[in-house]
Amino acid sequence: MDRVNATTPSASSADDPARAAFAALRTPEGGRLLAELRDHDPADELATATRLRRTHPAELVSAALGQARLRQRAVAKFGAEDAYRMYFTPNGVEQATRTSVAEYRAARLAALGVRSVADLCCGIGGDALALARAGIAVLAVDRDPLTAEVARANAEALGLGDLVEVRCADVTEIDTSPYDAVFVDPARRGGRGRIFDPEAYSPPLSWATAAALKAPRAALKIAPGIPHEAIGPEAEAEWISDGGDVKEAVLWYGEGFAAGAFRATLLPAGATLTAPAPLPAPPVGRVGRYLYEPDGAVIRAHLVADLVERCGGRLVDETIAYITSDVPYSSPYVSGYEITDQLPFNMKKLKALLRERRIGVLTVKKRGSAVEPEELRRRMKLSGPGSATVFLTRVAGAPTMLIGHPLG
Repeated sequence: MDRVNATTPSASSADDPARAAFAALRTPEGGRLLAELRDHDPADELATATRLRRTHPAELVSAALGQARLRQRAVAKFGAEDAYRMYFTPNGVEQATRTSVAEYRAARLAALGVRSVADLCCGIGGDALALARAGIAVLAVDRDPLTAEVARANAEALGLGDLVEVRCADVTEIDTSPYDAVFVDPARRGGRGRIFDPEAYSPPLSWATAAALKAPRAALKIAPGIPHEAIGPEAEAEWISDGGDVKEAVLWYGEGFAAGAFRATLLPAGATLTAPAPLPAPPVGRVGRYLYEPDGAVIRAHLVADLVERCGGRLVDETIAYITSDVPYSSPYVSGYEITDQLPFNMKKLKALLRERRIGVLTVKKRGSAVEPEELRRRMKLSGPGSATVFLTRVAGAPTMLIGHPLG
């Protein structure tokens, strides 16, 4: 979410140009401007700005155009119906939880009887809104005054103001004891981009974990790439993908969650793969007729060995998350392919084979290869009605090309 490292909020929006601009957007005039700009083309923004400044203050026009751009970007995460009623900040759009993921998390808490949540580091309020829609009362806390105002405006805009209380405060000073659960979404970006060290989060993961362990139940949103050794034994660790893309990891604490377990969940289907502890290293062997690409959440959760055991297959290389078998296997956790060719890595041989088979559409996948897919496609000079998938990988340590097509 959109958080800054201010320790105390400023006293008045009059002292802050960004807050003053946001306040202007919430006036009737600002609302009319935003409605007019809903479907505007950013390519025509200069002409649009010139036209609007004839009848509206220049500062308001600039703020409305900026907010219109953010709303258009937010549609991918929030959907058009909500995005065009909500308000955003640039970092808020970038870091907000996708609605489908936030709703999934809220549903897990609601199913356990949670009726109140302290949402710490709430940002623009995406998670608080999902919790409220699940019937949960929320205290949403952020220490940046503008961000808190945006969160409050979003709760009101979506008719959830009665369930969401927004407070501008330092999250470390909040008493969470009255709440059934705590949700913490630490800031994972700094002035130089993403933060990979969990102790460099704001607040640090150690503080968030301590806060979680004091609550009856808790959820901590963390980066999907968190080292497994940074996850304590008290947490159930879950990696969530949506539409095949890994979106986040969550550490769950308290009654109803499986401490020490790793979990991979695939949205929108909701399929969940769980293992209480890592399995022994899976077998490695020759490439069979079929190849399976595990979902990214499964890989992040270190559950590939579980899938290998389920399908009776093997890995193509001990360091590569491609599974192979001699019989077809169907699972929501993998994408399956039938392999027709296995070649040592050689661009000329691949080009000749694709030309011979008149392949005009080539999907390139890679693991353990430095070759960029776009560069490979450019060099192949594809032409023809056929299609194929090529995997650039290692087999028993050797650079290899596997060619095939999707199952089903």
